[in-house]
Amino acid sequence: MAPDYSKIIDAAKKYGPEMSRFLRDMISHPSESCEEKEVVECIKNEMEKLGFDKVEIDGLGNVIGWMGEGDRIIALDGHVDTVGIGNRDNWEADPYEGYETDEIIYGRGGSDQEGGVASSVYAARIMKDLDLIPDGYKIMVVGSVQEEDCDGMCWQYIIDKDGIRPEFVISTEPTDGGIYRGHRGRMEIRVDVKGISCHGSAPERGDNAIFKMADILQDVRALNENGCAPEDEIKGLVKMLEPEFNPEHYEDARFLGRGTCTVSQIYFTSPSRCAVADSCAISIDRRMTAGETYTSCLDEIRALPAVKKYGDDVKVSMYMYDRPSWTGEVYETESYFPTWINKENAAHVKALVDAHKAMFGDKRIGRPSAMDKRDGRPLTDKWTFSTNGVAIQGRYGIPCVGFGPGAESQAHAPNEITWKQDLVTCAAVYAAAVCLYPDEEKTGDVTQFRAGTPAKESEE
Repeated sequence: MAPDYSKIIDAAKKYGPEMSRFLRDMISHPSESCEEKEVVECIKNEMEKLGFDKVEIDGLGNVIGWMGEGDRIIALDGHVDTVGIGNRDNWEADPYEGYETDEIIYGRGGSDQEGGVASSVYAARIMKDLDLIPDGYKIMVVGSVQEEDCDGMCWQYIIDKDGIRPEFVISTEPTDGGIYRGHRGRMEIRVDVKGISCHGSAPERGDNAIFKMADILQDVRALNENGCAPEDEIKGLVKMLEPEFNPEHYEDARFLGRGTCTVSQIYFTSPSRCAVADSCAISIDRRMTAGETYTSCLDEIRALPAVKKYGDDVKVSMYMYDRPSWTGEVYETESYFPTWINKENAAHVKALVDAHKAMFGDKRIGRPSAMDKRDGRPLTDKWTFSTNGVAIQGRYGIPCVGFGPGAESQAHAPNEITWKQDLVTCAAVYAAAVCLYPDEEKTGDVTQFRAGTPAKESEE
């Protein structure tokens, strides 16, 4: 039986001021990756105040609140860490004190993505108030850590170390008013080049690693910018949108968008400023579309003409992540974040779509002052950036779907805002969606495309 949607909307509106106050409380605690202790304690206190059945902080520092008594789990995830503020002069007001108007809340983390935490915590309270938790289920609300540093690692810990495996997960990352069923993957690649130092007055005696890297940089740029015509020696990443190069997944790639690569960091070693550099390294941020895997992306860099030209003097590898969390715990993992897409008719996707349509219609709800243009975009869509879904569904195949307050354009930007109405809308949709996840509509595989993980590919 369908829930009473009017009661859900009324409950979400009633809690609107409390959600706004809670979000401002979270924003007031600076919480960059690995420094989330204060905001985690803030969320724990809020959950306890709202009468969650159980609240805990796991070994990594994720805060987890439970509502209900069943054995099966529906989870709502929101990461509680934020990026820094960058140049303070770019902010019109204190990014942690923030401010609010009748329409918006200002401050670092509003959209990315403590607003989603506020909505999910209060959605669980609404579920309890209105007896909406389905029989046999309990609701798990996660405030996850270190997502900005290593998206999905927090959920690797929850699944592998805590031994918790939900039936499906709602990601509360900002979705610009849409319901998102996937996104591109990404990985962090390192290229190291060896040289031989000598005195700068006679550079011909050495082997300049920076000059070698300059050739490689041009090839990496070409990989991102070139087309894929026969005359292009280096075929650009746009090729994966074409059936000739990606016959099985080009349609999925067109939905997600093409892959990209860019050089994000550069390092060198040299005995002095009057010597030839004896090593040079770069970091490559690689965004992957459907049909690309971590091995194909590494092999693509290794096949660049300049990389092949310098042979054994070049090493192409994938970064590992091993920063300690705020609790001191270390969970080492590859800096690889798999691409994933849900089938549009998957039961957990339909649950959110049906809840939205029942309460708010089949169009995105836009904000007049939104920086992002929401009009004209379909309700069911995809993220541009990456989320914890890379682990939840990308690595583990656990169904994941996104709907969250705020806008992607606000993420990592100065003068970040989110919209109060979004907090209310999202809390209502979360509360209704759990009732619209019928057993009879579930299937064994909801995945339309899912890139392989290192362990998975090595087995294959």
